[in-house]
Amino acid sequence: MKSVKIGSVTIEWLGHSGFLLEGDEKKIYIDPYDLSEEPAFEDKADILLITHEHFDHCSPDDIRKVRRSDSTTLIPENISLQFKGDARRIAEGDVLADGLEIKGTRIEVVPAYNLDKSYHPRGLGVGYIVELGGIRIYHAGDCDFFPEMKNIRADVALLPIGGTYTMDEEEAASAAAAISPRDVIPMHYGKPDITDGDPEKFKALVHGKNPEINVIILDS
Repeated sequence: MKSVKIGSVTIEWLGHSGFLLEGDEKKIYIDPYDLSEEPAFEDKADILLITHEHFDHCSPDDIRKVRRSDSTTLIPENISLQFKGDARRIAEGDVLADGLEIKGTRIEVVPAYNLDKSYHPRGLGVGYIVELGGIRIYHAGDCDFFPEMKNIRADVALLPIGGTYTMDEEEAASAAAAISPRDVIPMHYGKPDITDGDPEKFKALVHGKNPEINVIILDS
């Protein structure tokens, strides 16, 4: 299963940390990377969200595949890559609810950082909470289980489980229990050359902490 429909919103995992969210007649891409093919024009991004500058999250080739001339792109303020067209520099704490600039979609920009690793210091990247179809979808970006995550309110959480550069399965399960979303979808696995977590282990750990959380494992 490559995608799941939750309410009126379809969530498709593109592999690694990449997702396509479809709802409210919009297509929102997050961190597209290593896409096998370019989507048709009508399937390209209304909104494109980039979490940070690392090559497997801010990939110029993949950005070109999904971006249209009228796509709105949100990028952390410290990213050096330059974008033409409708691109907006953002930072954690921003709440973007201006219908003219982000097409009527409320997006919250939240922290994303490591606690005991040097790969993602605070301020390098962000996470996002996207509201579509009345559902709050949290994409954590690359991070550990940092203290502010306990304040995240989301119906769906997209959490990394890779372990080398981000949370591992145990830490991500603790994050899921703290956020207590209705559904959680793991990411950051399936690419052994970059990072590889075990989604089934994550699912078992989550259910051990809170059996009411629905863990959805998607195929890229």
